[in-house]
Amino acid sequence: MQIGKAGRTPAAPPDLRRRAAAALALGALLAALLVVIVHILQNPGRVLLALALVVIAVVAGWTALVNRGWRRIAAAAAGVLALAGIVVLLIGSVVEVAVLIGLVILSTVSARVALGRDLAPVRKGARSVGPSRHGVLLMNPWSGGGKVKHFALEDEALRRGIRPVVLHHGDDLRALAEQAVADGADVIGMAGGDGSQALVADVARQHDVGFVCVPAGTRNHFALDLGLDREDVVAALDAYDTAVEWRVDLAMLGERVFVNNASLGVYATVVQSDAYRDAKLATTAQLLPELLGPNAQRFDLRFTGPDGADTRSADIVLVSNGVYRLDRLAGFGTRERLDAGVLGIVSMTVDRARDVPGLIAAEATGRIADFRGYNEWTVPEFVVRSGDELVNVGVDGEALALPPPLVFRTLPGALRVRTPLHAPGASPAAVAAPGVWGATTALTRVLAGRPAGRPAPTGA
Repeated sequence: MQIGKAGRTPAAPPDLRRRAAAALALGALLAALLVVIVHILQNPGRVLLALALVVIAVVAGWTALVNRGWRRIAAAAAGVLALAGIVVLLIGSVVEVAVLIGLVILSTVSARVALGRDLAPVRKGARSVGPSRHGVLLMNPWSGGGKVKHFALEDEALRRGIRPVVLHHGDDLRALAEQAVADGADVIGMAGGDGSQALVADVARQHDVGFVCVPAGTRNHFALDLGLDREDVVAALDAYDTAVEWRVDLAMLGERVFVNNASLGVYATVVQSDAYRDAKLATTAQLLPELLGPNAQRFDLRFTGPDGADTRSADIVLVSNGVYRLDRLAGFGTRERLDAGVLGIVSMTVDRARDVPGLIAAEATGRIADFRGYNEWTVPEFVVRSGDELVNVGVDGEALALPPPLVFRTLPGALRVRTPLHAPGASPAAVAAPGVWGATTALTRVLAGRPAGRPAPTGA
């Protein structure tokens, strides 16, 4: 398979099927815009009132979250009434709403077909590699609700000539990974969650052997950003056969490697709760009044901001292995690249008296970067200081309490990752066009018979 220096097969001119899909996507988008324009012209007062009710519902919902007692009850009631009002306003145009939703779905699906992988970023140094000679797969049988057993991964590994190592209670995962390399493994993999992926990836990094990520955890964010199909767990084992190998970054907090992100402040405190894993929404609603309510105390998190000035407080700090594309804080988004050699930093400070409604509005509309307390930048190293004896940190979803200062740094190109030839090959952030205008431009290029295109980065 010819990969080429750009890290993927060069984009060919789109065929007739993709050009037809581009025409359909653009046509459906134009039709949806016409439906909206006609509805506004026919019902200007109703539209304005519905927008006002949306704002009321959003503000009321957040107010209910960060308060207790009668304030929470009153805000929740106001939110319910606002939502009911929105429904009443839409009753007269159910057909229009259904048509609009259908057109949007049609445009989105057609655009995905039309654009294919043209917008996916190139992978620096990607190359085709042959089958592993002594492949080993470590498995966490408890991860992801028992995916190892559900997908019969042990049998699948044996059938492919991969040596399976299933964890038992009391086993030391790092020691097992080290032993696998000592016994001659040239490729080691992990079937489990992101915390386990990070640990085995660190062993692969230290010995410079190939690494295979098998998405057998609950969320599998690392697998998603590697461009794997998280639903097809067994297919990930094909990376032990002829595969694509490329180097990705890892990140470190002190001497601990992580593959996704580390969070401090509100989110890190919430995940410390014993009830969080079983009841995430209920636990968050219970703790938010203490963390972001009118009487909440500031977190003691001190660091150097993007302007070089010292910041003495923040409510949320996210340090990520690579840069996340964040529309909302919920879920933390996805990363376009894992080989840029930087830490992504996001900080957010909320003024309790006036910022809460703006924050929930930005979150609800997917425009969190527009919130006035939001900052985003990249650095190779990041230090967080604090006067607290211990600082709560959520590292790849695991709750920790560590003494400051917390020193984060990137490890550029540290890990040799192998992915199957048939894998999707890009994360959602990588294949998403940058906004409606970017998508329209890319679709127009495909319609004209040219690749949608994304320029290769310098040095690729």
